[in-house]
Amino acid sequence: MKIEVWSDFVCPYCYIGKRRLELALDEFEHKDYVQIVYKSYELDPKAKKDPNQDIHEYLATKNGIPIEYARQMNEKLKSQANEIGLIFNFNTMQHTNTFDAHRLAKYAETQQLGLEITEKLLQAYFTDSMLISDFHTLLNIATEIGLMKEDVEELLTTNRYGKRVREDEDIAMQIGIEAVPFYVFNEKHAISGAQPKEVFISILNKVWKEECDNSKNPSKSKAKTSYCTGEGCEMNE
Repeated sequence: MKIEVWSDFVCPYCYIGKRRLELALDEFEHKDYVQIVYKSYELDPKAKKDPNQDIHEYLATKNGIPIEYARQMNEKLKSQANEIGLIFNFNTMQHTNTFDAHRLAKYAETQQLGLEITEKLLQAYFTDSMLISDFHTLLNIATEIGLMKEDVEELLTTNRYGKRVREDEDIAMQIGIEAVPFYVFNEKHAISGAQPKEVFISILNKVWKEECDNSKNPSKSKAKTSYCTGEGCEMNE
């Protein structure tokens, strides 16, 4: 089973959804036969690398809401994260441009370290309050997971893997993704948002059964795409 996940490293629902999917997989009998591939999606492609607002101010401005309401929203997200073992430090988060982080993730994927870099970047932003657009921050994260320093330095000083990021974003546009996280199972079934663990378990079992049935009866292999939505982050136009 292949699960493609469109997400951004500054999307709180993406981190929550990621952990809920992992918890579901822990209860899935066929976990060892599941491949997860992360796809690039920038919520705010025009974001500056150097933040000039804290996250509460940024969200208040972006959504046109009072800053106190933004703080309340973030407190609720923090509670959701805590329930599944994640720590969100909203007061010290540094909202930033994520294009270079996505380029780095694309390179890490070619070195079979895509899952590792995704977790590290999300933790760096949400928990450790790192500036994940910073050259040295990205270099340190990359070398921590085993990527070669020289290769990463070259990547970050050029536009390498930028085309692959844009390809993911083009596909997202083609299939109508307007918010993340967005999950596609075996190119047939889609889930949008940080769904509860039980929803992930349900679709894992459904897709597994469907594929087993299709292997016995190839004429059924072209099933209609199913789709459900949940909480997620929308792109900033």
